Amino acid sequence: MHLSVGSFHRSHQAVYFDDLAGRGHRGWGVTGVGLRDRTMGDALVPQDGLYTVVERGAGTDHPRVVGVMGRYLFAPHDARRVVAALADARTRLVTLTVTGAGYHVDATTGVFDAGNEDLAADLRAPAAPRSALGLLVEALDARRRAHRAPFTVLSCDNMPGNGQTTRRAVVSFAHLRDARLASWIEEYVDFPSSMVDRITPRTTDADRRRLAREFGVLDRSPVMTEPFADWVIEDAFCNERPPLDEVGVRFVPDVGPYSLTKTRLLNASHLVLGALGRAAGHTTMFDVMSDPVLRAYADSLMGDEIAPSLPSAGMDLDAYRRSLLTRLANPKMEDRLDRLCRGISLKLPRHVVPSVASARAEARPHPLLTVAVAALCRHLRGTDDLGRRFDVDDPAASRLFALAVAGGTDPRPLLSETQLFGGLGEDEDFVRDVERALDALQRDGTRTTVARTLATAARVPT
Repeated sequence: MHLSVGSFHRSHQAVYFDDLAGRGHRGWGVTGVGLRDRTMGDALVPQDGLYTVVERGAGTDHPRVVGVMGRYLFAPHDARRVVAALADARTRLVTLTVTGAGYHVDATTGVFDAGNEDLAADLRAPAAPRSALGLLVEALDARRRAHRAPFTVLSCDNMPGNGQTTRRAVVSFAHLRDARLASWIEEYVDFPSSMVDRITPRTTDADRRRLAREFGVLDRSPVMTEPFADWVIEDAFCNERPPLDEVGVRFVPDVGPYSLTKTRLLNASHLVLGALGRAAGHTTMFDVMSDPVLRAYADSLMGDEIAPSLPSAGMDLDAYRRSLLTRLANPKMEDRLDRLCRGISLKLPRHVVPSVASARAEARPHPLLTVAVAALCRHLRGTDDLGRRFDVDDPAASRLFALAVAGGTDPRPLLSETQLFGGLGEDEDFVRDVERALDALQRDGTRTTVARTLATAARVPT
Protein backbone atom coordinates (compact mmCIF):
# COMPACT_ATOMS: atom_id res chain seq x y z
CA MET A 1 0.00 0.00 0.00
CA HIS A 2 1.14 3.52 -0.70
CA LEU A 3 0.06 6.47 1.44
CA SER A 4 -0.42 9.78 -0.38
CA VAL A 5 -0.61 8.93 -4.07
CA GLY A 6 0.70 11.77 -6.21
CA SER A 7 2.55 12.23 -9.46
CA PHE A 8 5.90 11.23 -8.03
CA HIS A 9 4.70 7.93 -6.61
CA ARG A 10 3.02 7.11 -9.90
CA SER A 11 6.18 7.92 -11.89
CA HIS A 12 8.52 6.10 -9.53
CA GLN A 13 7.54 3.39 -6.99
CA ALA A 14 4.44 2.25 -8.89
CA VAL A 15 6.45 1.93 -12.11
CA TYR A 16 8.95 -0.38 -10.40
CA PHE A 17 6.11 -2.60 -9.17
CA ASP A 18 4.57 -2.47 -12.65
CA ASP A 19 7.92 -3.68 -14.00
CA LEU A 20 7.72 -6.59 -11.54
CA ALA A 21 4.30 -7.50 -12.87
CA GLY A 22 5.69 -7.31 -16.39
CA ARG A 23 8.27 -9.91 -15.42
CA GLY A 24 5.55 -12.29 -14.28
CA HIS A 25 5.50 -11.61 -10.52
CA ARG A 26 1.86 -11.99 -9.51
CA GLY A 27 2.32 -11.64 -5.74
CA TRP A 28 2.79 -7.88 -5.61
CA GLY A 29 0.37 -5.12 -6.50
CA VAL A 30 -0.36 -1.62 -5.22
CA THR A 31 -3.27 -0.21 -3.25
CA GLY A 32 -3.15 3.56 -3.45
CA VAL A 33 -4.36 5.80 -0.62
CA GLY A 34 -5.21 9.48 -0.87
CA LEU A 35 -4.83 11.58 2.28
CA ARG A 36 -5.90 15.12 1.38
CA ASP A 37 -7.07 15.85 -2.15
CA ARG A 38 -9.76 13.69 -3.76
CA THR A 39 -8.79 14.87 -7.28
CA MET A 40 -6.48 11.90 -7.80
CA GLY A 41 -9.22 9.43 -6.96
CA ASP A 42 -11.65 11.26 -9.25
CA ALA A 43 -9.17 10.60 -12.07
CA LEU A 44 -8.01 7.09 -11.23
CA VAL A 45 -11.17 5.32 -10.08
CA PRO A 46 -13.09 5.78 -13.37
CA GLN A 47 -9.96 4.51 -15.18
CA ASP A 48 -9.76 1.34 -13.04
CA GLY A 49 -6.47 2.59 -11.60
CA LEU A 50 -4.86 2.79 -15.04
CA TYR A 51 -2.81 5.83 -16.01
CA THR A 52 -0.10 6.81 -18.47
CA VAL A 53 3.53 7.57 -17.70
CA VAL A 54 5.32 9.48 -20.46
CA GLU A 55 9.12 9.51 -20.37
CA ARG A 56 10.28 12.72 -22.04
CA GLY A 57 13.90 13.08 -23.07
CA ALA A 58 15.94 14.58 -25.85
CA GLY A 59 14.50 12.18 -28.43
CA THR A 60 11.10 10.57 -28.87
CA ASP A 61 8.60 10.49 -26.01
CA HIS A 62 7.91 7.02 -24.60
CA PRO A 63 4.43 6.47 -23.10
CA ARG A 64 3.35 3.41 -21.13
CA VAL A 65 0.16 2.48 -19.33
CA VAL A 66 0.76 1.46 -15.72
CA GLY A 67 -1.74 -1.09 -14.42
CA VAL A 68 -0.32 -2.24 -11.10
CA MET A 69 -2.66 -0.16 -8.90
CA GLY A 70 -5.50 -2.56 -8.16
CA ARG A 71 -7.56 -0.13 -6.08
CA TYR A 72 -7.57 3.41 -4.75
CA LEU A 73 -8.98 4.46 -1.37
CA PHE A 74 -9.56 8.01 -0.11
CA ALA A 75 -8.81 8.06 3.62
CA PRO A 76 -10.87 11.13 4.64
CA HIS A 77 -14.02 9.41 3.33
CA ASP A 78 -13.15 5.79 4.10
CA ALA A 79 -10.58 5.63 6.89
CA ARG A 80 -11.95 2.34 8.23
CA ARG A 81 -11.44 0.59 4.87
CA VAL A 82 -7.92 1.97 4.68
CA VAL A 83 -7.13 0.66 8.17
CA ALA A 84 -8.67 -2.71 7.30
CA ALA A 85 -6.53 -2.96 4.18
CA LEU A 86 -3.40 -2.03 6.12
CA ALA A 87 -4.27 -4.59 8.78
CA ASP A 88 -4.79 -7.33 6.17
CA ALA A 89 -2.03 -9.95 6.40
CA ARG A 90 -1.55 -9.70 2.63
CA THR A 91 -0.22 -6.16 3.05
CA ARG A 92 3.49 -6.69 3.62
CA LEU A 93 4.93 -3.28 2.72
CA VAL A 94 3.68 0.29 3.17
CA THR A 95 5.44 3.08 1.29
CA LEU A 96 4.95 6.80 1.96
CA THR A 97 5.38 10.12 0.17
CA VAL A 98 3.71 12.40 2.71
CA THR A 99 6.37 15.19 2.56
CA GLY A 100 8.57 16.13 5.49
CA ALA A 101 5.69 17.87 7.25
CA GLY A 102 3.75 14.60 7.47
CA TYR A 103 6.15 13.14 10.05
CA HIS A 104 5.91 16.01 12.56
CA VAL A 105 9.59 15.61 13.45
CA ASP A 106 11.74 18.74 13.67
CA ALA A 107 14.49 18.53 11.04
CA THR A 108 17.02 20.27 13.29
CA THR A 109 16.34 18.78 16.71
CA GLY A 110 14.74 15.47 15.78
CA VAL A 111 11.98 16.13 18.34
CA PHE A 112 8.49 14.82 17.61
CA ASP A 113 5.76 17.51 17.70
CA ALA A 114 2.37 16.14 18.72
CA GLY A 115 0.67 19.53 18.58
CA ASN A 116 -0.94 19.04 15.16
CA GLU A 117 -4.75 19.05 15.17
CA ASP A 118 -5.00 15.94 12.99
CA LEU A 119 -2.84 14.03 15.45
CA ALA A 120 -4.93 15.26 18.35
CA ALA A 121 -8.10 14.14 16.53
CA ASP A 122 -6.53 10.72 15.89
CA LEU A 123 -5.86 10.32 19.60
CA ARG A 124 -9.48 11.18 20.37
CA ALA A 125 -10.89 8.85 17.69
CA PRO A 126 -8.18 6.30 16.80
CA ALA A 127 -10.55 4.07 14.80
CA ALA A 128 -11.13 6.82 12.21
CA PRO A 129 -7.69 8.40 11.74
CA ARG A 130 -7.01 11.48 9.65
CA SER A 131 -3.21 11.41 9.45
CA ALA A 132 -0.70 9.01 7.94
CA LEU A 133 0.67 8.34 11.43
CA GLY A 134 -2.80 7.67 12.76
CA LEU A 135 -3.50 5.19 9.95
CA LEU A 136 -0.21 3.36 10.47
CA VAL A 137 -0.49 3.11 14.24
CA GLU A 138 -4.14 2.03 14.21
CA ALA A 139 -3.38 -0.69 11.62
CA LEU A 140 -0.27 -1.88 13.45
CA ASP A 141 -2.30 -2.10 16.65
CA ALA A 142 -4.90 -4.21 14.83
CA ARG A 143 -2.18 -6.54 13.57
CA ARG A 144 -0.65 -6.78 17.04
CA ARG A 145 -3.98 -7.69 18.62
CA ALA A 146 -4.64 -10.25 15.88
CA HIS A 147 -1.15 -11.76 16.36
CA ARG A 148 -0.24 -10.95 12.75
CA ALA A 149 3.22 -10.04 11.56
CA PRO A 150 3.59 -6.28 11.01
CA PHE A 151 4.24 -4.66 7.66
CA THR A 152 7.48 -2.87 6.80
CA VAL A 153 7.14 0.94 6.71
CA LEU A 154 9.24 2.47 3.93
CA SER A 155 9.50 6.25 3.64
CA CYS A 156 10.21 7.59 0.15
CA ASP A 157 10.33 11.25 1.17
CA ASN A 158 13.38 13.41 0.56
CA MET A 159 14.86 13.49 4.06
CA PRO A 160 18.26 12.28 5.22
CA GLY A 161 17.69 9.25 7.44
CA ASN A 162 14.03 9.07 6.42
CA GLY A 163 13.76 5.61 7.97
CA GLN A 164 14.91 6.84 11.37
CA THR A 165 12.58 9.84 11.10
CA THR A 166 9.65 7.56 10.30
CA ARG A 167 10.48 5.25 13.20
CA ARG A 168 10.68 8.20 15.59
CA ALA A 169 7.36 9.59 14.35
CA VAL A 170 5.43 6.30 14.47
CA VAL A 171 6.82 5.14 17.81
CA SER A 172 6.37 8.58 19.40
CA PHE A 173 2.77 8.79 18.27
CA ALA A 174 2.11 5.22 19.43
CA HIS A 175 3.48 6.15 22.87
CA LEU A 176 0.76 8.75 23.16
CA ARG A 177 -1.80 5.96 22.76
CA ASP A 178 -0.32 2.92 24.47
CA ALA A 179 3.19 2.27 25.81
CA ARG A 180 2.86 -1.46 25.12
CA LEU A 181 1.92 -0.81 21.50
CA ALA A 182 4.91 1.50 21.11
CA SER A 183 7.23 -1.15 22.56
CA TRP A 184 5.81 -3.77 20.17
CA ILE A 185 6.39 -1.47 17.19
CA GLU A 186 9.94 -0.72 18.34
CA GLU A 187 10.71 -4.42 18.61
CA TYR A 188 8.99 -5.87 15.57
CA VAL A 189 8.54 -3.20 12.87
CA ASP A 190 11.31 -2.25 10.46
CA PHE A 191 11.62 1.24 8.99
CA PRO A 192 14.25 1.06 6.23
CA SER A 193 15.62 4.27 4.78
CA SER A 194 15.51 4.88 1.06
CA MET A 195 16.67 7.25 -1.65
CA VAL A 196 14.37 7.99 -4.58
CA ASP A 197 15.36 9.97 -7.65
CA ARG A 198 13.24 10.95 -10.63
CA ILE A 199 12.30 14.45 -11.79
CA THR A 200 8.51 14.60 -12.15
CA PRO A 201 6.97 18.01 -12.89
CA ARG A 202 3.32 18.85 -12.39
CA THR A 203 1.08 17.62 -15.23
CA THR A 204 -0.64 20.37 -17.23
CA ASP A 205 -3.69 20.51 -19.47
CA ALA A 206 -1.27 20.89 -22.38
CA ASP A 207 0.30 17.56 -21.41
CA ARG A 208 -3.10 15.87 -21.47
CA ARG A 209 -3.90 17.36 -24.88
CA ARG A 210 -0.50 16.32 -26.24
CA LEU A 211 -0.99 12.74 -25.04
CA ALA A 212 -4.39 12.57 -26.75
CA ARG A 213 -3.14 14.20 -29.96
CA GLU A 214 0.15 12.33 -30.38
CA PHE A 215 -0.70 8.91 -28.93
CA GLY A 216 -4.49 8.70 -28.99
CA VAL A 217 -4.75 8.20 -25.22
CA LEU A 218 -7.40 10.01 -23.17
CA ASP A 219 -6.15 10.14 -19.59
CA ARG A 220 -7.53 12.35 -16.81
CA SER A 221 -4.21 12.28 -14.95
CA PRO A 222 -1.14 11.22 -16.93
CA VAL A 223 2.36 11.66 -15.51
CA MET A 224 5.24 13.34 -17.33
CA THR A 225 8.72 12.36 -16.21
CA GLU A 226 12.33 11.98 -17.32
CA PRO A 227 13.95 8.77 -18.59
CA PHE A 228 16.21 8.56 -15.51
CA ALA A 229 15.04 6.75 -12.36
CA ASP A 230 16.86 5.43 -9.29
CA TRP A 231 15.80 3.76 -6.04
CA VAL A 232 18.13 2.66 -3.24
CA ILE A 233 16.63 0.89 -0.18
CA GLU A 234 18.16 -0.16 3.11
CA ASP A 235 17.96 -3.96 3.28
CA ALA A 236 15.88 -4.19 6.48
CA PHE A 237 12.42 -5.75 6.17
CA CYS A 238 10.29 -7.27 8.92
CA ASN A 239 7.97 -8.86 6.37
CA GLU A 240 8.53 -10.26 2.88
CA ARG A 241 10.83 -8.17 0.70
CA PRO A 242 9.58 -7.55 -2.84
CA PRO A 243 12.09 -8.69 -5.50
CA LEU A 244 12.62 -5.16 -6.72
CA ASP A 245 16.31 -5.84 -7.30
CA GLU A 246 15.17 -7.65 -10.45
CA VAL A 247 13.99 -4.33 -11.90
CA GLY A 248 16.88 -2.06 -10.92
CA VAL A 249 16.40 -1.28 -7.22
CA ARG A 250 19.56 -1.51 -5.11
CA PHE A 251 19.26 -3.03 -1.63
CA VAL A 252 22.19 -1.79 0.47
CA PRO A 253 23.27 -1.88 4.14
CA ASP A 254 23.47 1.92 4.39
CA VAL A 255 21.46 4.37 2.28
CA GLY A 256 23.05 7.40 3.95
CA PRO A 257 25.69 8.26 1.32
CA TYR A 258 23.20 7.90 -1.54
CA SER A 259 20.58 9.99 0.21
CA LEU A 260 23.00 12.74 1.16
CA THR A 261 24.37 12.93 -2.37
CA LYS A 262 20.93 13.18 -3.93
CA THR A 263 19.38 15.64 -1.48
CA ARG A 264 22.38 17.95 -1.26
CA LEU A 265 23.03 18.03 -5.00
CA LEU A 266 19.68 17.61 -6.76
CA ASN A 267 17.17 18.80 -4.16
CA ALA A 268 19.35 21.69 -3.01
CA SER A 269 19.95 22.75 -6.62
CA HIS A 270 16.23 22.64 -7.32
CA LEU A 271 15.53 24.93 -4.38
CA VAL A 272 18.40 27.38 -4.90
CA LEU A 273 18.08 27.61 -8.68
CA GLY A 274 14.34 27.98 -8.24
CA ALA A 275 14.84 31.04 -6.03
CA LEU A 276 17.55 32.58 -8.23
CA GLY A 277 15.61 31.80 -11.41
CA ARG A 278 12.36 33.34 -10.18
CA ALA A 279 14.21 36.47 -9.10
CA ALA A 280 15.80 36.70 -12.56
CA GLY A 281 12.39 36.40 -14.22
CA HIS A 282 12.59 32.77 -15.35
CA THR A 283 9.66 30.36 -15.17
CA THR A 284 11.04 26.84 -15.65
CA MET A 285 14.22 24.94 -14.85
CA PHE A 286 14.93 24.70 -18.58
CA ASP A 287 14.92 28.54 -18.68
CA VAL A 288 17.41 28.60 -15.80
CA MET A 289 19.75 26.06 -17.40
CA SER A 290 19.58 27.96 -20.70
CA ASP A 291 20.93 31.02 -18.87
CA PRO A 292 24.74 30.69 -19.09
CA VAL A 293 25.33 32.54 -15.83
CA LEU A 294 22.95 30.41 -13.78
CA ARG A 295 24.07 27.16 -15.44
CA ALA A 296 27.69 27.98 -14.58
CA TYR A 297 26.55 28.75 -11.04
CA ALA A 298 24.80 25.35 -10.77
CA ASP A 299 27.91 23.55 -12.02
CA SER A 300 30.27 25.31 -9.61
CA LEU A 301 27.88 25.17 -6.65
CA MET A 302 27.56 21.39 -6.93
CA GLY A 303 31.15 20.61 -7.88
CA ASP A 304 33.17 23.11 -5.85
CA GLU A 305 31.16 23.75 -2.70
CA ILE A 306 28.71 20.88 -2.06
CA ALA A 307 30.50 17.78 -3.35
CA PRO A 308 33.56 18.18 -1.05
CA SER A 309 31.31 17.60 1.97
CA LEU A 310 29.83 14.36 0.60
CA PRO A 311 31.04 10.82 1.28
CA SER A 312 32.05 9.09 -1.95
CA ALA A 313 31.09 5.55 -0.80
CA GLY A 314 32.13 4.21 -4.17
CA MET A 315 30.00 6.74 -6.07
CA ASP A 316 31.40 8.88 -8.89
CA LEU A 317 30.29 12.29 -7.66
CA ASP A 318 31.63 14.09 -10.72
CA ALA A 319 29.69 11.79 -13.05
CA TYR A 320 26.52 12.32 -10.97
CA ARG A 321 27.01 16.11 -11.11
CA ARG A 322 27.37 15.99 -14.90
CA SER A 323 24.27 13.84 -15.20
CA LEU A 324 22.33 16.31 -13.07
CA LEU A 325 23.30 19.21 -15.31
CA THR A 326 21.99 17.25 -18.31
CA ARG A 327 18.79 16.23 -16.51
CA LEU A 328 18.07 19.75 -15.25
CA ALA A 329 18.51 21.06 -18.81
CA ASN A 330 16.02 18.57 -20.30
CA PRO A 331 13.98 20.81 -22.66
CA LYS A 332 10.88 18.62 -22.37
CA MET A 333 10.53 18.60 -18.60
CA GLU A 334 9.08 22.12 -18.29
CA ASP A 335 9.57 21.87 -14.52
CA ARG A 336 8.15 25.06 -13.05
CA LEU A 337 10.22 26.99 -10.53
CA ASP A 338 7.23 27.76 -8.33
CA ARG A 339 6.83 24.00 -7.76
CA LEU A 340 10.52 23.61 -6.92
CA CYS A 341 10.37 26.46 -4.38
CA ARG A 342 7.27 25.12 -2.66
CA GLY A 343 7.76 24.35 1.06
CA ILE A 344 11.01 26.29 1.42
CA SER A 345 10.85 26.23 5.23
CA LEU A 346 10.85 22.41 5.16
CA LYS A 347 13.45 21.96 2.41
CA LEU A 348 15.98 24.61 3.44
CA PRO A 349 17.12 23.00 6.73
CA ARG A 350 17.36 19.55 5.11
CA HIS A 351 18.88 20.30 1.72
CA VAL A 352 20.93 23.51 1.95
CA VAL A 353 21.88 24.37 5.53
CA PRO A 354 23.91 21.15 6.15
CA SER A 355 26.24 21.98 3.23
CA VAL A 356 26.78 25.48 4.58
CA ALA A 357 27.43 24.21 8.10
CA SER A 358 29.89 21.63 6.76
CA ALA A 359 31.78 24.23 4.76
CA ARG A 360 31.95 26.53 7.79
CA ALA A 361 33.16 23.73 10.07
CA GLU A 362 35.87 22.71 7.60
CA ALA A 363 36.86 26.32 6.79
CA ARG A 364 36.24 25.78 3.06
CA PRO A 365 35.42 28.78 0.87
CA HIS A 366 31.71 28.87 0.04
CA PRO A 367 30.72 32.18 -1.63
CA LEU A 368 28.18 30.41 -3.85
CA LEU A 369 26.44 28.81 -0.88
CA THR A 370 26.38 32.22 0.79
CA VAL A 371 24.61 33.64 -2.27
CA ALA A 372 22.23 30.66 -2.12
CA VAL A 373 21.22 31.51 1.45
CA ALA A 374 20.84 35.20 0.57
CA ALA A 375 18.72 34.33 -2.47
CA LEU A 376 16.45 32.12 -0.38
CA CYS A 377 16.06 34.88 2.23
CA ARG A 378 15.17 37.30 -0.54
CA HIS A 379 12.78 34.83 -2.14
CA LEU A 380 10.67 34.86 1.01
CA ARG A 381 9.79 38.51 0.24
CA GLY A 382 7.99 37.32 -2.90
CA THR A 383 9.45 39.81 -5.40
CA ASP A 384 11.78 39.47 -8.40
CA ASP A 385 14.51 41.78 -9.68
CA LEU A 386 11.93 44.05 -11.34
CA GLY A 387 9.79 44.31 -8.24
CA ARG A 388 7.09 42.00 -9.60
CA ARG A 389 5.33 39.98 -6.91
CA PHE A 390 4.96 36.20 -6.86
CA ASP A 391 3.38 33.78 -4.42
CA VAL A 392 5.50 31.97 -1.84
CA ASP A 393 3.88 28.58 -1.27
CA ASP A 394 4.89 27.63 2.25
CA PRO A 395 3.01 26.82 5.47
CA ALA A 396 4.97 29.54 7.28
CA ALA A 397 4.93 32.06 4.41
CA SER A 398 3.25 34.93 6.30
CA ARG A 399 5.56 34.78 9.32
CA LEU A 400 8.71 34.39 7.22
CA PHE A 401 7.62 37.22 4.91
CA ALA A 402 7.29 39.50 7.92
CA LEU A 403 10.80 38.57 9.10
CA ALA A 404 12.28 39.02 5.62
CA VAL A 405 10.71 42.43 5.13
CA ALA A 406 11.50 43.62 8.66
CA GLY A 407 15.19 42.99 8.12
CA GLY A 408 15.54 44.78 4.81
CA THR A 409 19.03 43.74 3.70
CA ASP A 410 19.77 42.60 7.25
CA PRO A 411 19.24 38.80 7.31
CA ARG A 412 19.46 38.54 11.11
CA PRO A 413 15.70 38.28 11.79
CA LEU A 414 15.46 35.33 9.40
CA LEU A 415 18.77 33.69 10.29
CA SER A 416 17.75 33.69 13.94
CA GLU A 417 15.07 31.13 13.03
CA THR A 418 16.91 28.07 14.30
CA GLN A 419 14.35 25.66 12.83
CA LEU A 420 15.43 26.88 9.40
CA PHE A 421 19.09 27.77 9.84
CA GLY A 422 20.28 25.89 12.90
CA GLY A 423 23.12 27.80 14.53
CA LEU A 424 24.17 29.78 11.43
CA GLY A 425 22.48 32.90 12.80
CA GLU A 426 24.96 32.95 15.67
CA ASP A 427 27.95 32.94 13.28
CA GLU A 428 28.48 36.68 12.91
CA ASP A 429 31.03 36.36 10.09
CA PHE A 430 28.59 34.31 8.06
CA VAL A 431 25.72 36.68 8.85
CA ARG A 432 27.77 39.61 7.53
CA ASP A 433 28.62 37.69 4.36
CA VAL A 434 24.94 36.93 3.77
CA GLU A 435 24.09 40.57 4.43
CA ARG A 436 26.55 41.70 1.75
CA ALA A 437 25.18 39.14 -0.70
CA LEU A 438 21.61 40.15 0.05
CA ASP A 439 22.48 43.81 -0.47
CA ALA A 440 24.14 42.97 -3.82
CA LEU A 441 21.13 40.96 -5.00
CA GLN A 442 18.83 43.81 -4.08
CA ARG A 443 21.03 46.53 -5.57
CA ASP A 444 22.55 44.89 -8.67
CA GLY A 445 20.17 42.09 -9.51
CA THR A 446 20.51 38.32 -9.62
CA ARG A 447 22.55 37.70 -12.76
CA THR A 448 25.09 40.46 -12.07
CA THR A 449 25.57 39.31 -8.46
CA VAL A 450 25.91 35.66 -9.45
CA ALA A 451 28.36 36.45 -12.27
CA ARG A 452 30.50 38.57 -9.94
CA THR A 453 30.48 35.84 -7.28
CA LEU A 454 31.50 33.21 -9.83
CA ALA A 455 34.42 35.37 -10.94
CA THR A 456 35.50 35.89 -7.35
CA ALA A 457 35.09 32.23 -6.46
CA ALA A 458 37.36 31.23 -9.33
CA ARG A 459 40.16 33.23 -7.70
CA VAL A 460 39.60 31.88 -4.17
CA PRO A 461 42.18 29.20 -3.31
CA THR A 462 40.72 25.88 -2.15
